[in-house]
Amino acid sequence: MDEVKFGEILLPGDEDTQSRREKAVRKKFWPTFKRAVRQVPFSRDLVAGFYCALDPETPTRVRGILLAALAYFILPFDMVPDLFMLIGFSDDIAVLSAAFAMVSSHMKAKHYEAADRALADQPEGMKTI
Repeated sequence: MDEVKFGEILLPGDEDTQSRREKAVRKKFWPTFKRAVRQVPFSRDLVAGFYCALDPETPTRVRGILLAALAYFILPFDMVPDLFMLIGFSDDIAVLSAAFAMVSSHMKAKHYEAADRALADQPEGMKTI
């Protein structure tokens, strides 16, 4: 996956686009996360990114980038279909890593604390921080 693709995928989008993405992310994040948790090496960052994207105090552009990355993550079919066990989430990981690199300074302690609480509430087999 090249930089041009990341640039296209991570466009923050206008208000309508962000609103659609937020609804989809709210609805599908946790089911997708539960399927992917063992394959995503940075589960805590992923969940913190989810909370950062939904935080109204997060700047609009940052929310847009995170929502774009999270929307890509929850898509059932993307560049490498998530149905392929070992490599299915590799493109998602690349997109999420790029997004986190772009917005890491906006991911606050409160987002990580919310992530820690959410992960602590997960069944034993899913606790991979």
